[in-house]
Amino acid sequence: MLTGELGAGKTTLTRGLGEGLGVRGAVTSPTFVIARVHPSLTRGPALVHVDAYRLGGGLDEMEDLDLDVSLPDSVVVVEWGDGKVEELSESRLHVVIDRAAGDTDDERRTVTLVGVGPRWAGLRAELAPEG
Repeated sequence: MLTGELGAGKTTLTRGLGEGLGVRGAVTSPTFVIARVHPSLTRGPALVHVDAYRLGGGLDEMEDLDLDVSLPDSVVVVEWGDGKVEELSESRLHVVIDRAAGDTDDERRTVTLVGVGPRWAGLRAELAPEG
């Protein structure tokens, strides 16, 4: 799940994920179509890019999108999903992108990663400093 103000870089980050995954098609904001599926060109997972801003019903509406892809076998990126799609997966990574407030030319971002669920609990233990 990606969280950040308008212009924070959510779609730019997703575009980078798509490049890294080797998916088909240009990764652009799915604002008007709500969701886009980008199949893999490398036999890897598909990228499902969702803009949940207009999804009032959350998970029910997400399921109604009838995406032609297995969500558990895909990399699913949901913009504006706070309070709407947390039930999609027991384990998920919440990425928060912050940028300088106001009218500024400062292009720096602060990215906070919050792992939720058993998958991330195990990784936190592996990454914890020894001592």
